[in-house]
Amino acid sequence: MASAHRAEPDAEDAAETEEAIYEEVMPCNRMELSQRLAVEELITTEASYVHNIQLCVSDIRAHLEKKQLPDLDLEGLFSNTDDILHVSRRFLKGLEATATQEHEQLLCISALFQEFKEEMETVYKIYCASYEHALLLVETYRKDARLQEEILETLNATVPHTGASDLSFFLVMPVQRVTKYPLLLGKILENTPASASAYPALQAAVRAMAQVNANLNEYKRRREVATKYNKAEHLTLRDRFARLNTHSIAKKTTRLSRLFMHEAGIVAKTEDREYDDLEEKFQCVVSSVAVLKENVASYLGHLEAFLLPTPHKCELQIDEGPAQQYRRFAEYLHCTVFPEFKRRLDRLVCQPLCSLSDMLVGPQQLVKKRLDKLLDYEEIQERKSEMGSVTYDEEAAMNTYLAINALLVAELPRFNQAALQLLGQILCSFSTLQRDLAAQVLHQAEKELEQMPHGRMPLPSFWKTVEDTLQQSGAQLRTFCQTFETVTPSPVTQPLNPAEERKVLSLVSKHGPDKLYQVTSNISGSKDLDLTLQRGQIVSLLQSVDTKGNTSRWLVDAGGPRGFVPAGKLQPYCPVQSQQPGMQMPALESSTERRRHSYASPEAPRPQVATFTPAFQVVAGFSFTARSPQEVSLQAGQPVVVLEPHDKKGSKEWSLVDVNGQRGYVPSSYLVTVPVQEPTGWSLPV
Repeated sequence: MASAHRAEPDAEDAAETEEAIYEEVMPCNRMELSQRLAVEELITTEASYVHNIQLCVSDIRAHLEKKQLPDLDLEGLFSNTDDILHVSRRFLKGLEATATQEHEQLLCISALFQEFKEEMETVYKIYCASYEHALLLVETYRKDARLQEEILETLNATVPHTGASDLSFFLVMPVQRVTKYPLLLGKILENTPASASAYPALQAAVRAMAQVNANLNEYKRRREVATKYNKAEHLTLRDRFARLNTHSIAKKTTRLSRLFMHEAGIVAKTEDREYDDLEEKFQCVVSSVAVLKENVASYLGHLEAFLLPTPHKCELQIDEGPAQQYRRFAEYLHCTVFPEFKRRLDRLVCQPLCSLSDMLVGPQQLVKKRLDKLLDYEEIQERKSEMGSVTYDEEAAMNTYLAINALLVAELPRFNQAALQLLGQILCSFSTLQRDLAAQVLHQAEKELEQMPHGRMPLPSFWKTVEDTLQQSGAQLRTFCQTFETVTPSPVTQPLNPAEERKVLSLVSKHGPDKLYQVTSNISGSKDLDLTLQRGQIVSLLQSVDTKGNTSRWLVDAGGPRGFVPAGKLQPYCPVQSQQPGMQMPALESSTERRRHSYASPEAPRPQVATFTPAFQVVAGFSFTARSPQEVSLQAGQPVVVLEPHDKKGSKEWSLVDVNGQRGYVPSSYLVTVPVQEPTGWSLPV
C-alpha cells in the first residue's frame, strides 16, 4: 500500500511537469507562428499593392491618355506614381528574396527597410503633398457629367473586378501603404522574442519608418504653409485699404521698425549662411531670366523692324537681272525663312522662357514672406527671452517662420538647379536657331549669287565695278535734279483768308517775324501740354527747350493755344514785305508791349503785309497721258493745283487737279509735294 501511495504522487508530478513543459512550448510556437504570418502579410500585401499601382499607371492612366480629354489633368491626378511604382517593384523584389533566408529573414527585412527609407521618403513626400489637390480634381470631375462618364467607362473597361466608383479608390493606396509600414513592422516586432538577434534591427526599422511618416507629415505641413503664402495677389488700392485694420497696421509697423534697427545696426540680424547663399543664387537666376526675356523681346522688335521693307511686293517693270534676283531672294526670306524662324523661336525660346518666368513668381513670394516672418520671429524671440513665455498665436507665428525657412532650404537647391538647366537649354536653343537662320540665309544667298553676272568676279574687280556704277548713277541723279529744277516754275501764290491773316499778324506783333515757323507735317499731341497741329500751320517759337531741358521739344504759340511740338516738324518761315498796299501792321498799344517786343524800335517804320507765299508746291513727279476726257495729261515737274484729293466715289487713288486752266483726274501717286526754297511772300501751302 505504501508503495502504491508513493507511485501515485510520482505519476501526478510527471503529469504536472509534462503540462508545464507543454505550456512553455506552446507560447513559443504561437509567437513564431504569428511572426511568420506577419511576415507573410507584409510580403503579400506589398505584392497586391504593387499590382494595383501597376493597374493605375499602365491601364487606367494610359486609357485616359488615349481619350485626350482637354479638361482632364492627368499629371495633377496621378502625380509621381511612376516613381512610386519603380521603387515599390524593387522593394517587393527584395522582400521576396528574403524568403530563402530562413534564419536571417528578419535581419534581411530590417536591412531592406533601412536601405529604402530615403527613396521611399523622397517619392512619397511628393505624392502626399499633392494628394489633396488630386482629391479636389476628383471632386471637380464628379460634378462634370461628361468627364465622370468617361472616367467610369475607363474604370469598367480596365479594372471591372475592383468595383471602383471613382479614381479616389486607387489614388489613396500610396498614402495608406506608406503609413502601414510601421504597423506591419511593429506586428513582426511584437512576435519576436527580445532575446532574438533580429530584435534590435527590427526596432531600428520600426523607428526608421515612423520617422519617414513624421517627415512626410512635416513636409506636407510646410507645403500647406508655402501654398498659403506663395500665391501672387493682384490687389487694387481699394482692396489693400480694405485689408487694413488695427492688427495689420501694428504688425507692419513692428516689422518696419525692426528692419530699420537692422539697417542701423541697433539689433543684430539673424544670420543663416546656408539660406543666404541659396537666396543669392536664386536672385541671380531671377535676374538672368528677366534680362534674357528683355533681350529676346528686343531681338524680336529688331527683327520686326528689319522685316518692314517688303521689296518683293513691288512690281518691277524690268527684265531679268540682279534686281529680279534680289526680289526673289527677299520674297524667299519674308515668306519662308523668317516665318519659320519666328515659329521655332516662339516654340523653343519664348514659351519656355515665359513658363520659367511664371515658375519664379511663387518662390519669389515665399522669399519675401520669409523676411516678414523672420522679423516677427526675432521680435517674438526677444519677447520670449524677457517674459519667459509666449501666446499660442505667437508660437504659431514662430512655427510658420521655421516651416517656411526649412522648406526653402530644402527646395531652393533643387529649384535653382532645375531653373539653371532650363535656362541653359533655352540659351542653347536660341543660339542654335540663330546659327540655323544664318546658314539658311547664306545658302540661299550663295545660290542667287551664282546666277548673277558678277558672281564669280574677283573681289577687287567687283568693287571697281560697284564704284563705277555708283558714279554713273550719281551723275544721272544730278542731271535729273538739274532738269527738274529748270522745268519747275515759280510756285503759285495764294492769299491767306482773313482769319489766318489776323492770326499771323498777331503772332508777328507779339513775337516778331524771326520767331515764325511752319509745320511741315501733321502733329498729333500724345502727352500733356502737347499741341495737335495741321501741316502748313504757322506758329511762333517761345522756347527751344521743354521743361526737362529736351531741345527736341519746343514750346510754341499757335495763335491762341500754347504747347509743345517736335522740333523736327518745324521749319523757319520768313515774312517778306509785299508790293500791295492796304494792310498795315497793327500799332503797338503801349510802351510795355514795345519793351516786350524789342525787335522793333519805336521809330522804325511798320511793315505792310498783304499776301504770303506757300512753303510747299505740288508738282507732277512723273509724266502722265490722259486716256479719257475725265483725265488730264501731265509732264514731269509741271505744277498743279489740287482741287480734290479724291475722285467722285471718294477713292484717294485719283485726284482732281487744275493744270494751266484744264481740270481733270490724275493718279495721286504721280503727284509729289516739294518745298519752296525762296518764298516771295507769306502763303498757305497749296
